[in-house]
Amino acid sequence: MRLPIVQIDAFASEAFKGNPAAVMPLAAWLDDAVLQAIAAENNLSETAFILPDASGAADFELRWFTPTNEVVLCGHATLASGHFVLSSDPERDAVTFRTRKAGILTVTRAGDSYELALPAWAPAPKPLPHIVAGLGLDSAVETLWHPHRYALIVLEHADQIRALDPDFRLLGRPSGADPASGADAEVDVLTIVTAPGDDTDVISRVFAPGAGIDEDPVTGSAHAVMTPYWAARLGRDRFTAYQASARGGHLTCRLDGERVVLGGSCVTVMEGTFLLS
Repeated sequence: MRLPIVQIDAFASEAFKGNPAAVMPLAAWLDDAVLQAIAAENNLSETAFILPDASGAADFELRWFTPTNEVVLCGHATLASGHFVLSSDPERDAVTFRTRKAGILTVTRAGDSYELALPAWAPAPKPLPHIVAGLGLDSAVETLWHPHRYALIVLEHADQIRALDPDFRLLGRPSGADPASGADAEVDVLTIVTAPGDDTDVISRVFAPGAGIDEDPVTGSAHAVMTPYWAARLGRDRFTAYQASARGGHLTCRLDGERVVLGGSCVTVMEGTFLLS
């Protein structure tokens, strides 16, 4: 079986920046084990699979897989999927995706870039001492949690964000459970660390070692969690953001009712064929 595949740098205005995602259009769903194996073979933060939505609720169905598991929401691979569809059809201004757990997501043209609408997932305060320890920190300004397993750790300064050197083994089991004990632990937590920015309003880094991603380059879903927090703290509904990974990526963030609207660009860097025997 020969399947088309593209690799797209999302939240990037030039190649080798932002977050790379693979996008694979399908005519029908393959077995979940095959989808997972393809994502593992790609070995990117996310592989997005899309196919026309027969239900009529959206233009396409969309699912996302890391190298180790399927996720509830992925922003950068949704943006990449939108770029894939819209760049191949200049007459189309927007595309909708029906997802299994995050509802209908929309990517819209915005000049030379795009706007991505995601659900606003406001976090609530919660003590997270094992995550703070896994980050190599003694304390944090605030620690918050969203039940889709997003941890939000707030620090004082941008320099603290850039200097982070997490213990990924510890961060990969943030409940503190000892694997040898057989106790269940939420290992696929996405940990967001954020602070006021220096050349943007907000800066962050994002870690998900339990999902096979030590540090994610640029994370749309993390900003779906951060935007409600920062909009309230800044006292305004929009701001600029920078995710300070090695590749780095800039976003605009806007809170629009129960939606978060992220702005960013994409660059296609690879087109090819996946040979599935």
